[in-house]
Amino acid sequence: MMTRRILLGLTLAVGLATPVLAQDALRVAAYPANPPWENKTEAGGFEGYEVDIVNEIAKRMGTTANIEGMDFKALFVASASGRVDMVISSLTITDERLQSQSFTQPYFEGALGIGVKEGSDITSVEGLKGKVVGSVATSFPEAWLKERAAEIGYAEYKSYDTTSNMLTDLQNGRIDAAVNDVVGLRYAFSQMKGLDVAAEIVTGEKFAMMMPKGSDKLEKVNQIISDMKTDGTLAKIYEKWMGVPPAAGSFAVTPMPVPTSAN
Repeated sequence: MMTRRILLGLTLAVGLATPVLAQDALRVAAYPANPPWENKTEAGGFEGYEVDIVNEIAKRMGTTANIEGMDFKALFVASASGRVDMVISSLTITDERLQSQSFTQPYFEGALGIGVKEGSDITSVEGLKGKVVGSVATSFPEAWLKERAAEIGYAEYKSYDTTSNMLTDLQNGRIDAAVNDVVGLRYAFSQMKGLDVAAEIVTGEKFAMMMPKGSDKLEKVNQIISDMKTDGTLAKIYEKWMGVPPAAGSFAVTPMPVPTSAN
């Protein structure tokens, strides 16, 4: 009788403990087709540069990261509403985004790339004049293009919900050029035939994790990123996914405070 009571007590204890562990896990949102930053595998898990970073953060916080794939536009709603603890998706810190979101310190300096079909006469930003150009909806590249519409003089702009649809249209000639994160474009083009990066545009973008405005986890997460930079963990993750070690003084090795502006 006593043994049955003990077993029942243990069963109840385990049952009560399980939801507590689930609640403690970091809720992370990610755009699921964004290699080498994050990508959903055939097994249903996630892998990538930012996935390794967020998993290490969770480990140092004594928990795990539950990553959920979402459309790019949905990431901002999920963070602003507090549905998730953080978002990873090669996100650029902007002053506009900082009005409704918080960001950790940056860990990568991004640049834009102009993707074209091989043999295209586009070799620079100037070559976009009179062309049909595409990018991903609500992304930094889209904002960059729209802000410079008159200056660039492209004939038409097409906005896409997914990177894959944009690149499919590029392959099929429905757009003349796709403007996106240059690292992501080069990775995608290593898997796709007939596409090339025609030019790289240095913009000074700062990639970071996005979190709900005023998150109580922000300072803790930011300190862990600083620790990862100081102890070399982030440099190892960088080299694993980028193929080269980060440059001295780059965002991957320089601890920084929580940003209050995009500058």
